[in-house]
Amino acid sequence: MTHFKILQVDWLIHQTALKAVREQVFIIEQHVPVELEWDTADGTATHFLAINEAGVAMACVRILTDGHIGRMAVIKAFRGLGIGRTLLNQAIMFCKAQGFSVVRLSAQKQALNFYAQAGFIVCSAEYIDAGIPHCDMKLNISD
Repeated sequence: MTHFKILQVDWLIHQTALKAVREQVFIIEQHVPVELEWDTADGTATHFLAINEAGVAMACVRILTDGHIGRMAVIKAFRGLGIGRTLLNQAIMFCKAQGFSVVRLSAQKQALNFYAQAGFIVCSAEYIDAGIPHCDMKLNISD
């Protein structure tokens, strides 16, 4: 069993680890153009980072100021261990604590079932983002 913890981190302090995860998953593995991966939203977003007992970054996610979850990435070697589900749950709990009633995200087509298992529903037609098919999804988190 792989042990890990989820930390809420500051972009300025932890950007090296956050960038390493996203670069590995999005830029190297999925061939997302570098200029599409990095934007100014990172500076104002809330970031969560999953690390193992050795302090190795395994996964990350960001939540924009409007409650939009994005840039969720789990390094390939760490997939299938429940890290993504735990990270997504943490992001949802954060959004709920911030008072959002609906959480939105843009899901890659291959990840639709992952998000659907957490209760998200598709709310757009399929579209291409960074060369990858996506759909918008939403989750009602109001009491």
